[in-house]
Amino acid sequence: MTLAPTLLQTAQAQIMSPDKMMGDALASVAAGKDPIPGPRSCFWLRGPASADPYINIAYPDAATFYWAAVFTTPPGAKLRIEGQFAHARYISFISYDQAGRPIESVADYLIKPKAGSTNPFLSGADRNAKQRDYTLGVVDSQPDPKQKTGMNLVGEQRDVINTPKYGPPGQQVILYRIYAADKGSDETGNAGLPIPVLTLADGKVLRGADACPSLKTRQPLLLDPAAMAVPMPMYQNMLKEAAKFGPTFPAMNPPEWHMQMDREALYGIYLNKAPSMEARRSEGGFYPNLDNQYIRAIVNRKHGKVFMVRAKAPTTPHTLKGDATMDSGDLRYWSYCSNQGFANTRVNACVHDENVPTGPDGFYTIVLSRKADRPRNAIAQCGVAWLPMADDGDGAVDDDVTVLQLRHMLGTSAFSNSIQGIEKPSTVEKDMGAYYPRGRYMTVNQFETAVPCQIEKR
Repeated sequence: MTLAPTLLQTAQAQIMSPDKMMGDALASVAAGKDPIPGPRSCFWLRGPASADPYINIAYPDAATFYWAAVFTTPPGAKLRIEGQFAHARYISFISYDQAGRPIESVADYLIKPKAGSTNPFLSGADRNAKQRDYTLGVVDSQPDPKQKTGMNLVGEQRDVINTPKYGPPGQQVILYRIYAADKGSDETGNAGLPIPVLTLADGKVLRGADACPSLKTRQPLLLDPAAMAVPMPMYQNMLKEAAKFGPTFPAMNPPEWHMQMDREALYGIYLNKAPSMEARRSEGGFYPNLDNQYIRAIVNRKHGKVFMVRAKAPTTPHTLKGDATMDSGDLRYWSYCSNQGFANTRVNACVHDENVPTGPDGFYTIVLSRKADRPRNAIAQCGVAWLPMADDGDGAVDDDVTVLQLRHMLGTSAFSNSIQGIEKPSTVEKDMGAYYPRGRYMTVNQFETAVPCQIEKR
């Protein structure tokens, strides 16, 4: 019996070899196109970032596309962004500093639509509304330091994003994100890329490409070397220190899940050092999304070639099939991503809520292994989602290491078991309850025995 490919299998089939990507890049250049696929503009010049074959760095979620705008608003000028709400699960604009730390997120549901338009991201809204225009001002200032992050701020609206200047040129950075575009739509969720509208001090208005020269959008990015990845000397020193606690440390059996907090907390994973009580969440660099909260485990196949995770699934809206109405749920979105190490920050692949099989009991099973070690029953038809380990492991030093990351987006106060609801790093398991990802290492034949699978004949 032949089974139709699932969304998960289709995504895995798109994982490309470096030789294939280079061949495609050369073919694109020969045809007069950009060597890296995906739309971009003179404003959204850097991107799109996603899994291969797009720009793959800073741990992108494979179901998303990110674009970065690097610019300087001229003195006395006013900048705004105009666009259409994408056909997708989520969009946001997030500003960053020179170290890749987030400053402010203006997520989709916070954006006030233009008169006569619909914001399709509000609970109960028409997701397929024809009129879906918005505008968002960009200002050189800091947000309220007491502003909550990671939580769904129901009822609030924003008409500006705070994007403070830094460095001698007064550089500003915004990342535009689209998560889980509707099936059949393009990378922009069939909305195109938002355009800049610049009003100069003398009142002259420049739109789109005409605004880019005045905004200096081709200026070099002023970037701390550690913003996108841990520098290799630092990473090697982290591994050297970790070896003092065991040959596979910080990979544990059973695994330990770490909250993503600041950069010192990340280093502390390898130094066996608890995070500071003052450490803020989602500020560890790699351009994190303020609307997400993350936990991650370091996995080492020396403990077993197959790593299995099981937990209860939070509810989320379903949008991939172009669902007519935006529903609500425990979260807006959740996903697991298999990643290389912190000196590489490449994503191998991800699975998210709508393509993770969930059993009648509300629990899911995810398997992480190399392609050569994939159990035959680690397929969606058997109720299992599979993620690949890279053959070169962390992509830098250790062929056996993979970083597995769980992200929760826009938790609500009514859902107390979200990552956002974790009280402190030492209470992750207790606070998440049944939603905590309990993992164990196995052999291929053990998994094939433990998870029986019988395909029903049709």
